[in-house]
Amino acid sequence: MKTSQIHFRTLREAPAEAVIASHQLMMRADLIRKLGNGLYTYMPMGLRSYRKLESIIKEELNNSGAMEFKPTVIVPGDIWKESGRWETMGQQMLTAKNRGGQDMVVSPTAEEAYTAICRAGLTSYKQLPINMYQINTKYRDEIRPRYGVMRGREFNMMDGYTLNADDESLDESYQAYASAYHRIFKRLGLKVIPVKADTGAMGGSGSEEFMVESPIGDDTLILCPECGYAANAEKASCKPDVAVDNDGNPQKKTDLPIEDVATPNVFSIEDMEKFFGCTPKMFVKALIYRVINSTLDLSGAPYCEGLASKVEGSMKFYPLSYVCVLIRADLDVNEAKLAGALKASEVALAEGDEILKIAGAPHGFVGPVTVKCPIVQDLTVNDMHDAIAGSGKEGFHIRHLEPGRDYTPWMNVDVRTVKDGDRCSCPGCNGTYYSTKGNELGHIFKLGKKYTESMNVTYLDKNGKAAVTTMGCYGIGVDRVLASIIEANHDDMGIQWPMSVAPFQVAIVPIKYKDAMKDAADRLYGELRAAGVEVLLDDRDERPGVKFNDMDLIGFPIRVTVGDKNLPNVEIKLRTADSPELVPLDEAAQTISAMVKSAMDELDK
Repeated sequence: MKTSQIHFRTLREAPAEAVIASHQLMMRADLIRKLGNGLYTYMPMGLRSYRKLESIIKEELNNSGAMEFKPTVIVPGDIWKESGRWETMGQQMLTAKNRGGQDMVVSPTAEEAYTAICRAGLTSYKQLPINMYQINTKYRDEIRPRYGVMRGREFNMMDGYTLNADDESLDESYQAYASAYHRIFKRLGLKVIPVKADTGAMGGSGSEEFMVESPIGDDTLILCPECGYAANAEKASCKPDVAVDNDGNPQKKTDLPIEDVATPNVFSIEDMEKFFGCTPKMFVKALIYRVINSTLDLSGAPYCEGLASKVEGSMKFYPLSYVCVLIRADLDVNEAKLAGALKASEVALAEGDEILKIAGAPHGFVGPVTVKCPIVQDLTVNDMHDAIAGSGKEGFHIRHLEPGRDYTPWMNVDVRTVKDGDRCSCPGCNGTYYSTKGNELGHIFKLGKKYTESMNVTYLDKNGKAAVTTMGCYGIGVDRVLASIIEANHDDMGIQWPMSVAPFQVAIVPIKYKDAMKDAADRLYGELRAAGVEVLLDDRDERPGVKFNDMDLIGFPIRVTVGDKNLPNVEIKLRTADSPELVPLDEAAQTISAMVKSAMDELDK
C-alpha cells in the first residue's frame, strides 16, 4: 500500500490529556482519535495493528480447542437479574429500556449471555465441555477514564468461557487457556508474570492474572525472588509475624480487667504511640466499613436482625450492611480481601454519622467491646494480648484488652495488606517480598457454579440424573494489550513495533518519489509484495525529514531509504538499530524478507 491511499496525519505534540507514552504515541501517530471522553476510534494504521493482535489471539485459542462465537453487545436485563448482578454490578453498567419497556444492558461483560446461550442447547454430559470465546465490544461507565485505550469506557475484550461437568474437567480447560495465553503474549513480544489474583465481582474459587511490569500500572505485584511466588497485592498473603511488646518479646496474656484511660486530643496511631509510649503492635485498630451488596448469609450475624435484603433470581443479598474490622495498628486493611470475605461488590470506610450510630464514638475512638455490628478480625489480632484499643467513648481508650475474652469476633480472616519486606507465605521458603507496579493484560477464573446455579444450567449426567455444570471464564483486554506493547517498545522518536503487530513490516522511503528513485522504490515495493512482505511505500511529496520522522513515530520495524546518492544501493535500517546498512537493490528484497522471517520466527519460538 502507498501512503497516498491511507488517510492519516501525524502530530508533533500529543494532546495535553495524554500523560502516558502509549496514549501520547497512539494519538501522535494517528493510530486512534478521540470521539468522546473514554471513547476512541481506531484509524486505519491503528486498526491494522489491532486486527493482527486479534488474529494472533484467535489462532492460539483455536489451536487450543476453543471455538469462536459472537453474542450481541446489547443483551436483555432479565438474564442479569437471573444471575443476581443486575444491582450488584453497580453504576458501571449502562442500562436502557427498549420501546417495549424491557430492561436492556450494554454488555460490560458476557458471563450471563454465554450462560443463557449455552443452557438452551445443553441436555447431556456428552456435550460437555463446551468451550467458546468471543472478541467483542464492551462498555463500562468508568468515573474517570484515562490513559487512552488503556482504560476507556468502550473497549474490546476477548472472553472465553467453558461449561464443564466437574472440577477435573474445569482444571483441564483452565490450564489449556493458561498455555494459550503464554503463547499469545510470547508472539506479541511481551514478558508476562502470571500472578494469583482476587476474583472480585466475578466470584469463583480461584483466578490468575497475566501481568506486565509497568511504572504506570494500576496494580501492585508482590513477588518473591527466592521461590518465584507472584500475586496481586489484592490477593497476596504472607507468613504471620508475631505481635511483640515494647521489648520485642511475644505479647503475654493478662488477667487484668479492661481499664478506661482518658486520652484527650489522642486521635491517630502516632498520637497513641506518644501517649502510651508503646509500639503500634500493641494497639488494635478498629475501622467501621460500609458493605455493599453482600451475598454472605448475615441472618445470624450480631446486630443484623431485620437487616434489609433483596432477592434476584436465586440470589439473596444485602444492599447495605456494616462491619467493624480489627487489625493490628501497624498494618493496613486490604479492601479487596475484605470484600471477597464478605462476598460484597464493594466496601468503603463509613463516614462520621454512620460511625457514631454504630460505634457510639467518632473515628479514632471506635472499640471492639461496644461496637454494634459484626466484628471481622484480621488473623494478626489472634495472637495479641494485653492490648490497647478505642473504648467506644470519645476521649477515651482502653488497655488490658484480651481478644476472645472481652469480645467475640464474628469472622477471623486474612484482610492484611502485604507489602515490601513481608516474608513469603510458601512452605519452606524464607524469601522476603518486593513489590512492583503491573498492568493486567489477561485474567483466567474458575467461576465454579456461581452463574450456572443461579441461571439453572442443568444436564443429565452419566447416571441419568440432573446435574449443574461448573464454569470457567478467560479474558484478555485487547486494547490494553495493544497499548502495553507500545509502553514496552518505544523511544524518544516513537513506537518500536514487534514484527508481529506492526501496521506494516517495512516502510520504503524515497528521498523524492521521482525519476530513478521512483523506479527503484516501485521495483522494491513490487518484489516485497510478491514475497508476501507487508510493505508501505511513502509516495508523499514531503521533505525527507518529515517522512523519516513519521516512519519512526509510527514505528515500522524496517525502514528502507531510496536516495540518488546511494543508488544502485539502498539503505536498510531496523527501527531498533543505531545505524543502517547499505545493500544492493538487486539483493534488497531477499535481505529484507529474511529479516522479517527471522524476527517472526524469534517471536514464534
